[in-house]
Amino acid sequence: MADGVQQAIFITGGGSGIGRATAILFASRGWRVGLADVNTAGLADTAAMLPAGMVSTYQMDVRDRDAWVANLDAFTATSGGRLDVLFNNAGIGTGGPIAQMSFDDMDRTVSINLMGVLNGAKIGHAYLARTPGSCLLNTASASAIYGSAGLAPYSATKFGVRALTEALDGEWAADGIKVRAIVPAFIETPLLNSPAGGSNRSIRETVTGAGLELTSADVVAQAAWDAVHGDKVHTYVGKTAHRMAFAARWMPGKLRKMMRRGVGAAAE
Repeated sequence: MADGVQQAIFITGGGSGIGRATAILFASRGWRVGLADVNTAGLADTAAMLPAGMVSTYQMDVRDRDAWVANLDAFTATSGGRLDVLFNNAGIGTGGPIAQMSFDDMDRTVSINLMGVLNGAKIGHAYLARTPGSCLLNTASASAIYGSAGLAPYSATKFGVRALTEALDGEWAADGIKVRAIVPAFIETPLLNSPAGGSNRSIRETVTGAGLELTSADVVAQAAWDAVHGDKVHTYVGKTAHRMAFAARWMPGKLRKMMRRGVGAAAE
């Protein structure tokens, strides 16, 4: 609560993983939560984990701009007009060599991971501007620190999310809207069950086989809380993300060699 007023967060990709963990954390601290996802079963499961009367759910594809407007209108009608945080979290992971990837998969990755976030930012601005001290929070990835071999389109979208965050941090400062990004590495979510790099191994098997740690979604949720309430534009989450950030600055040659070996090609 802020001065006795219930704060409100709208989360895309709220049906599982990072979105679910973040919803649980914010609700436990008294926030009203709006959950959006294409997965209605996942939305229902997440909603069942939250206190009664604290949550509203919206089936939504982040590519659908009309749905963005309708659902933000509906959610803010339940929150007294407040939108303290818009969490642009929805995304998909698509792996494999780009030369072998279908145009459909490439287009879908870009339209959801980048255009979906741009839609949320452009449409969400008007709602955030009504609430003093509001924040746009975006989910980037360690794949936005250095391009990940085997995840080229995904990596490109996450670089775009990182750039958007930095640009809007400057652009929206005069509006009193904070813009932040969380930058997680390998998170314990269903995304890790996807095939890695076109192989028969899952991303989970590739990550653990490379000796890299998995970070729980609960840790990412706390990072989201810290990002919203802190002053850092980017909040790195997990040892791998911190190591990559250090290496990108001080040992770029090492990262280049790692990507040429195909190691680490599945960030987040």
